[in-house]
Order: sequence, then C-alpha cells, then structure tokens
Amino acid sequence: MRQSPELLRRLLRSKDRMDGAPHEDWPIKRLAHVSAVSVAHFSREFKKAFGTPPHRYLLTRRIERATALLRDTDLPITDIALQTGWNSIGTFGRIFKDITGDSPGEFRERESSISHVQREIPECVMRAANRPNLKIAVSEKRRIQSVGKLGVQSD
Repeated sequence: MRQSPELLRRLLRSKDRMDGAPHEDWPIKRLAHVSAVSVAHFSREFKKAFGTPPHRYLLTRRIERATALLRDTDLPITDIALQTGWNSIGTFGRIFKDITGDSPGEFRERESSISHVQREIPECVMRAANRPNLKIAVSEKRRIQSVGKLGVQSD
C-alpha cells in the first residue's frame, strides 16, 4: 500500500530535523511529534518510506558528519564525538569501527594519506560512495563477525 503524499511530507519533516541537527537527541517520541503521528505509526512508516529505521538513519548521519570532521579538520577525536551527538567516547569509537571498519584514529590516518587528486572529488559524491552500510543492525554485524572468527557455520 502506497503512503499518502501528506504522510510523506510529515515524515520528511522529521528526517529534515535529524539532518539539520544530528548531534541532538532524537527519540522516537520526539520524531513522531514533529511528524504529527503516533509513535508506532511513525516508526513503521518511516522505515517504509526511507528504507531504514529512524535510529539507523540518525546513526548514518552522525557517522557521515564524524568522517567529514576527521578528514577535514584537526579537531581532537573527543571533540568530534561530542559534536556529532555521542555522549560516550567509547561507544562512538566502537560504533564508528563497526560501521566503517576503522577506528576514528585509523580513519583519520588513512584519509590524510589519500592523494590530492582524490580530494578534488566533490564531497557529495564521496559521501554517497562511502555511506555507511546500515542495512543490518550493528549488533547483527558483530554476531556475524564473531561466528566467522569461531569458524562456526550458521544455518
């Protein structure tokens, strides 16, 4: 069943708010209020409209912003974590590594060694190419990796 244009506009309001301030706390209740729909309806319809649950969408935006700051500034990693909405530096580092494959420090080091030619690629193209893959939950990725490390085959 297709979503109504009115509902999509409402959902887009909450998505725009997250895009505009990804460093803020965005509990589902607040997002549903912005969209003027119930909490249960919001979560279900957001995922249907945008292909990802609201929390994962927000994580994507936070990690994208953190990677840009790591690449383009000399700010300390702690400051970057706090500016992008993380309350725990440890959680930031763990989630960042789970999503990107590198710790924030490793990411910064690798990015600083990239050639000048690659730096001239427009940021929007680089973001699209390097967008974190959050199609599955981070906890599910960890489970898959731990199964792989143990050499256990899953059904």
